[in-house]
Amino acid sequence: MDVIRKKPFPLYNPIGKEEASAVNKVVQSGILSPYLAKQGDFFRGGKLVRELEARWADFHEIKHSVSFNSATSGLIASLGAFGICPGDRVLVIGYSMCISATAPLFYDAIPVFVDIEPDYFCMDPSKIEEKITPRTRAILTVDLFGQSSDMIKINAIAGKYNLKVLSDAAHVPGCRCKSGYAGTFGDIGVYSLNQHKIIHCGEGGIAVTNDDELALRLQLIRNHAEAVVAGMGYKNLANMLGFNSRMGEMEAAIAIEQLKKLPGLVERRIELADYLTEKLSGLEFLSSPNTRNSSGHVYYLYPLIYHEEATGISRQHYVEKIRNLGIPLHKFAEGYMKPLYLEPIFSKKEELKGGYPYSLLPKESVPRYQRGICPVQERLYEKEMLITAYNYPPLTKEDMDDIVKAFTRAGMRGS
Repeated sequence: MDVIRKKPFPLYNPIGKEEASAVNKVVQSGILSPYLAKQGDFFRGGKLVRELEARWADFHEIKHSVSFNSATSGLIASLGAFGICPGDRVLVIGYSMCISATAPLFYDAIPVFVDIEPDYFCMDPSKIEEKITPRTRAILTVDLFGQSSDMIKINAIAGKYNLKVLSDAAHVPGCRCKSGYAGTFGDIGVYSLNQHKIIHCGEGGIAVTNDDELALRLQLIRNHAEAVVAGMGYKNLANMLGFNSRMGEMEAAIAIEQLKKLPGLVERRIELADYLTEKLSGLEFLSSPNTRNSSGHVYYLYPLIYHEEATGISRQHYVEKIRNLGIPLHKFAEGYMKPLYLEPIFSKKEELKGGYPYSLLPKESVPRYQRGICPVQERLYEKEMLITAYNYPPLTKEDMDDIVKAFTRAGMRGS
């Protein structure tokens, strides 16, 4: 089999001289993080942290923005801000990074898995109500791969049952929807600034909300709430044991410069993804990503559905052929994520000491974490999902042509 591509793809690196200059100014100032865990000027951090928060809120057209040292911390703090308590239930999906499902466990709450849509891959609104019980308190949905969940339907269900909505928006910064930006439609949304995201500052996260009370609770949980609430005269002590989840000034300086670049980076991703979709459209064994009418798509990842029956070639063999043709697909190319409820922290929950927190529930109401509870996620993982991430600048349409050639040839019988 002749190799289609012999040179490696250039790495994605949106960091440049602007970020280096901004960090240098912080280092020269000697003020790397002036946070103080008490009421006053530095309860909310330094000048650049507060500037980043103001810029992020303004860009995403939302009232409050609260920075964290990671999106993981932001998700945990968000459930704390909701007042999630031991034994409460939180609806989650299993086809995502682990914190999207494990965050409730930090408050001894119970994750309950909901299946995802077979076409858009976000939480399936039609599967939500059957999972709701009197102990359900929140929905944690994930805007997977680069577009928003169906927030119109999810918010309608949440309103009907008086539930809070948390959007894991790690994949969607800058994703424009008809009525705003992805990540801003729930009670809280959390974006990621991790190294691997569309824009980053190494490690970081930002929570957004239009609710004044939730914004304050996020700030308290981020910065040692227990040492601050008395000075503030704050009365609601639920989950007011805080963390040190604060972002430093260097990370904020980088993130400010990255935010300036976000529109251009997103525009280029969309251009390359649209080109891929056009060129792959004639292949009967691949289905390109769908975009719902209410949401744009920023293509953090480019998900494809592989139809083995159209080629007679297993997905594993198909991916091996692509790699042999010179396209080094990432390790999660086949299937993306193993459904999280099949991981030991869930599937072997009875081995947790004392069965806690599940021992808080009547035995008959303890959720099952086993194969079969989310068949769409399992089918995608085991047979259909194929991920590529090669739609980022500085890649070109010529690079996309190499991908199309490899994807096409690998699906040919006898090749």
